[in-house]
Amino acid sequence: MNSTLIQMTLLTACGVVWRLLQPAGLSAMQTRVVLTSVVYYLLMPAMILDVLWQTDMGIHSLQYTLLGWGSLSFAVVCAWLIGWLFRFDNKRLGTVILASAFPNVTYLGLPIIEQTFGPWARSVVIQMDVISAAPYLFTVGLLIARHYGDEEKPRSPWLALNAPPFWTAALAIALNMGGVPAPDWLVGALQKLSAAAAPLMIFSLGLALDWRTISWRNMPYMLPVLLIKMLAMPFGAWFLASHLALDAPHQAAAVLDLAMPSMLLGIVFCDRFRLDSPLYAMAVTVTTFASLLALPLWHGFLVHS
Repeated sequence: MNSTLIQMTLLTACGVVWRLLQPAGLSAMQTRVVLTSVVYYLLMPAMILDVLWQTDMGIHSLQYTLLGWGSLSFAVVCAWLIGWLFRFDNKRLGTVILASAFPNVTYLGLPIIEQTFGPWARSVVIQMDVISAAPYLFTVGLLIARHYGDEEKPRSPWLALNAPPFWTAALAIALNMGGVPAPDWLVGALQKLSAAAAPLMIFSLGLALDWRTISWRNMPYMLPVLLIKMLAMPFGAWFLASHLALDAPHQAAAVLDLAMPSMLLGIVFCDRFRLDSPLYAMAVTVTTFASLLALPLWHGFLVHS
């Protein structure tokens, strides 16, 4: 686990250095938009098709959905209770809920989980994302952001599901259930595209991290985010997973995936719904660096529990 985190830290540091030096005059924002677009529209669909087409889907898939939705709901309730108790204003409360509840299950979770547990764990992460965390985010998460924020042109949250990863997942599941064999030439191409996704994800994360987002004014809001993200939510996920029909390795991989720091996509939600974007950017930076300490501890607990 420590070796994996060192590798991830080095790749992240490359993104941070790029942000500082701006080679060829390319800013971190310009570079990140291009790279994340390539990942979102090409590499991630290729990985989803490769994994879900050949994965033995069944009761485990339902378990991942229950685990994800249950754990995310627990974190949402915890964040709401803290915000209500301390009377956070609406924009900050919405931001704290998003930062506390939604983990970076794919962009950071995928490379860490796969490197830690092995190639088989890629299927766990993909299923935790496309059939659990992402649908919850684009329905419940959008409703939360809309409720506490201010949207100029309201749209149905279900429209967010009209995206390449979801269409690819639907195609892959249909091919899987239909027993259609995957041609070797296509599998080879998909695997080569998939191999490029993880390092670009981590590099893009480094491009997004910015110490300038850290403000003493926002420090009181960081404590509940850290407590929920690094402690309460993983513990709740472990407790729920222990009551589901998952074997120990799959249980550990799924729970560790939910213990990842705040997702990057949340900044888009904050911008769109006029929540506190600087606060959310700070949460991503702080929880990402805090995870370097928390993830090894959770990994040790999960593999020995």
